Amino acid sequence: MAVLDNLGKYRNTGLLLLRIGLGVMFIIHGFPKIAGGPDGWAKLGGSMKVVGIDFLPVFWGFMAAATETFGGFLLIVGLFFRPVLILLTITMIIAALGHFAKGDGLSGASHAIELGIVFFGLLFVGPGKYSVDKK
Repeated sequence: MAVLDNLGKYRNTGLLLLRIGLGVMFIIHGFPKIAGGPDGWAKLGGSMKVVGIDFLPVFWGFMAAATETFGGFLLIVGLFFRPVLILLTITMIIAALGHFAKGDGLSGASHAIELGIVFFGLLFVGPGKYSVDKK
C-alpha cells in the first residue's frame, strides 16, 4: 500500500513527460503539413468532406496543420491546455473518419483513434502542476 501512496508523488512528472512526448511528436508530424502551403492544406482540408463540410478546404487544412504544430508546442508548455486538447481531439476524429472513408479500415484509423482517446482523457486530468496554466 505504501508503494501506491508514493506513486501519487510522481503524477505531475508523468503528466509533464506525457505532454512533452506527445507535443514533440505532434510538432514533428504537423510541421511538414504547415510547410506544405495552400496546395497541401487544400488536400488535408478535403478530409472535412467526411462530415459534410466541402467548402474552404484550404482553411480547414491550415487549421488542422496549425492545430497539430502549434498545439503540440502549447501541449508541451501546458498553455491553453484544455482548448488545445479539444482541437486536437476533433482533429483526430476527422483523421480517423478520413481513414475509414478511404477504406483504410481500423488498422489505418487506429493511430488517430488512440491519440483522440488520449487527448480526450487528458481533458479530465489537466496539465499537472508543471505547466504555464498552473502558474
